[in-house]
Amino acid sequence: MKRKLIAAIGVAGMMVSIAACGGSDSGDKKDETKGGGDKSLTVWVMDGSAPKEWIDGVNKEFEAAHPGTKVKVEVQQWTDIQTKVTTALSEDTPPDVLELGNTQTTGYAVTGGLADLTADKDKLGYANWSKGMLPSAELDGKLYAAPWWAASRVVIYDKAAFKKAGVTPPKTRDEWIDGLKKLKASDAKSQPIYLPGQSWYVLAGFLWDEGGELAVKDGDKWKGGLATPQAAAAMNFYKELQSFSTAPKDKDEATPQQSVDVVPKGGVSSWIGLGWEAGGAIAAIEKAGKKADLGYFPIPGKTADKPGSVFFGGSNLAVSERSKNQELAKEWLAFVTNKKQLESYGTANKGGIIPVDPSAQVQPEAGSFAEAMVKVAEVGRITPITGGWANVETEPNPIKGYMTKVLKGEDPQKAGEEADKVIAERINQQ
Repeated sequence: MKRKLIAAIGVAGMMVSIAACGGSDSGDKKDETKGGGDKSLTVWVMDGSAPKEWIDGVNKEFEAAHPGTKVKVEVQQWTDIQTKVTTALSEDTPPDVLELGNTQTTGYAVTGGLADLTADKDKLGYANWSKGMLPSAELDGKLYAAPWWAASRVVIYDKAAFKKAGVTPPKTRDEWIDGLKKLKASDAKSQPIYLPGQSWYVLAGFLWDEGGELAVKDGDKWKGGLATPQAAAAMNFYKELQSFSTAPKDKDEATPQQSVDVVPKGGVSSWIGLGWEAGGAIAAIEKAGKKADLGYFPIPGKTADKPGSVFFGGSNLAVSERSKNQELAKEWLAFVTNKKQLESYGTANKGGIIPVDPSAQVQPEAGSFAEAMVKVAEVGRITPITGGWANVETEPNPIKGYMTKVLKGEDPQKAGEEADKVIAERINQQ
């Protein structure tokens, strides 16, 4: 769910190339699965998305049901993934199936890089899918991916540190700040919260709580929403939280990776992260010979009756338009997203994901990350659904730049106006 794209102009140019190549050779495309040729599939999944034992089991079962087929899984890193995907989709031998962030999918669909799956809805189980996940996989009435899973961030905390400071999980923003003050007073050498300056998914939730938006439709065009009182209020609260952290103001949560590069070293009482990050931190802490005793609570809201809004991230699975084994790829896609596999996927992730088929939801354990996440599912939101949104997340991401400027003292209105110009330019590119 950390999405990075190459420069907007580069995306536009490269994606036009994809569209041109993909649209001109459809009549000559060969599906080698029909002629007894190569029946191999290359699948790209993102680091942390698919537990090895689960994906190995899925592919073993699929290969048994499709004699002669070999599925090759290649694990990708989130850093600069959009650059890599953009390049891969323009080549003659792209991966057959790709895991894409739910904020990326329409950006690739609008340019012709993804296969149209509309005619395959029944095979894919479309009727059983969560309607809340569908918008990120559809564009102009056509289906370009199968939503796979969704998740949201929660606050992860060190139980021992909270107990020492006399802090209990807060339910409001005010209680949250009071708790951070107690943590700071209890242990001056530790960070009450680790919060990098550019965790823009966290900021998005604060913005939604204030009634604002990252971008809004203005007639036939889109415009940025950061030069607003709502964005200023959200950023001011973020700034207050960040004052309790020594994390860099010009980096995101992956630079360095908070879960395995920062938290395991100690000195962090709490942080905001995803389920796979919590799991990674626990593993790293225990590998270092220490005890990991973490607790979880929803990001607090402005009032106790409702938790804070969160970015409802997730991943979709798509088939490359230029795949040489497109029909077999679609069969793999249908297989991996059926109820049985989704249930086993949820079990492998200890209930830490929300599957596309609600009936496949695994009941989370009490006190688990998943339990805290489920509590915020109803206040989950997603970034603007438009083909141009992926361009907004291009590095340098204007939202990140806005955050760093404000944290370093620049006026939120001025910084917001500068960011909105870039957002408008990029989001209106199709």
